[in-house]
Amino acid sequence: MSKVPLTQKALVFDAFNGPLEIREIPVGVPEDDEILVRIRYSGICHSDLHIWMGDLEAISKLPIIGGHEGSGEVVRIGKSVKNWEIGEKAGIKLMNFNCNNCEYCKKGHEPLCHHIKSYGVDCPGTYQEYITIRGVDATKIDPEMDLAEAAPILCAGVTVYKALKESHVLPGQIVVLTGAGGGLGSLAIQYAKAMGMRVVAIDHESKKEHCLGLGAEWFIDAFGTKDIVERVRELTNGGPHGVINFAVAKKAMENAVQYVRKRGTVVLVAIPKDSKIEIDTTHLIFNMITIKGSIVGSRLDVDEAMEFVKRGIVKVPIELVRLQDVREIYQKMLEGKISSRAVVDFSLI
Repeated sequence: MSKVPLTQKALVFDAFNGPLEIREIPVGVPEDDEILVRIRYSGICHSDLHIWMGDLEAISKLPIIGGHEGSGEVVRIGKSVKNWEIGEKAGIKLMNFNCNNCEYCKKGHEPLCHHIKSYGVDCPGTYQEYITIRGVDATKIDPEMDLAEAAPILCAGVTVYKALKESHVLPGQIVVLTGAGGGLGSLAIQYAKAMGMRVVAIDHESKKEHCLGLGAEWFIDAFGTKDIVERVRELTNGGPHGVINFAVAKKAMENAVQYVRKRGTVVLVAIPKDSKIEIDTTHLIFNMITIKGSIVGSRLDVDEAMEFVKRGIVKVPIELVRLQDVREIYQKMLEGKISSRAVVDFSLI
């Protein structure tokens, strides 16, 4: 058994929008079906910001240790756990504890299982140095993969990859990505291109070169374009085949339904504070448009998303920060100033 300390540092908050404090807490002891993972890196996801702000208060459990994009190595193993060894690289994703036996689990829709619990939401997350997780829930990370790059794929990467799959956009067809220059969008451009899609990126003008450099074929200024609906239709000769909405804005969602191609699909990922939108049902019905939500993915989706990074097809633009910098990153997210994936490096504590 590896030498493990009795206590560890963790970032905790007791109230929504309250102080984010680094505290000394006990290191968890794995149950028989669990492993203990030493967290080396933890991505900072926009969902973490929502949770801290109280936007997901109904499903959150205070006090909260945030974070759900953790990567590290196994340091202890429960006696009934198979297929894990001490020292192996392991990842911790958002949703776990699914039953593997219900209708949704059997169909590969694990995040829809009624038994799901979410790290950093209703159970302690990855903003701590050590974490326990069921052996069947932990993600095996290839020994050759960089752990800092692997961390954001466990939520951000698999989220955009799954959303692109849900769009049913085929190779050679066009997909619009709103909020394309942010942390999710920056990965989505690369995944879409790798999957053979042609990308229209929509974001602030300051992110134009960033998006084009990642592989977007076209760019539209979200704030300086007079009529975005008309501009998208013009560029795409009648509308894109699919739209993935990463923009935390009601108007972006409503516009997407207006400019998507007939029989096209709009996939909603971002969650604005006021997440209710207005839809013209006549337009929706007569153009046979599909609107759907998408959230993270299954174990298989995680593995597939990781494979793109392992092969070097998708690059993860990361910014390493300290655990005490999380509040500052949240503020940058609110101001729309994030174009990379901020990742906590626990060696910097």
